[in-house]
Amino acid sequence: MPEAFTQRLAELKAHGTWRLRPVQPGDMGWVVSRQTVLYTQEYGWNGEFEALAADIASRFIREFDPARERGWIAEMDGQIVGSVFLVKTDPPGTAKLRMLYVEAAARGHGIGSRLVDECLAFARQAGYQRITLWTNSVLADARRLYERAGFQLIEEEPHHSFGHDLIGQVWTRDC
Repeated sequence: MPEAFTQRLAELKAHGTWRLRPVQPGDMGWVVSRQTVLYTQEYGWNGEFEALAADIASRFIREFDPARERGWIAEMDGQIVGSVFLVKTDPPGTAKLRMLYVEAAARGHGIGSRLVDECLAFARQAGYQRITLWTNSVLADARRLYERAGFQLIEEEPHHSFGHDLIGQVWTRDC
């Protein structure tokens, strides 16, 4: 299945057509699985990441507030190739961008930028004043997306997670 999936994504990338849609039942399990597989393949992360992603997904499902939160799925020809979520946090005027990812074979079409832009637009519409996010310094492509979208790095802290020594980063921007 993974080889067939990767081959199908390569075929879809050649066509370059994709769309965004809202999260539907069943998507969260897929997102957790694909992010875990990708980060294991690309960075050697272990099952601790899957536990974190599953916790984030579970909380999104259980506590979903449609007036203040959203999730988007990027698809190419019906295949999920990316996602992002915007969730409410404390303090109340702050939202948090979560679980941005784009399949490796689907990168280069502006999907990641569009996912971040959707979060920014919804945050403004929902009345948020600020958006924050947590990432790791090794996720260079994602960090470049955040920088281009106007996020600023405000905090870095070394940690040992997912089987590796990493540098966690907090980014923020005003809406």
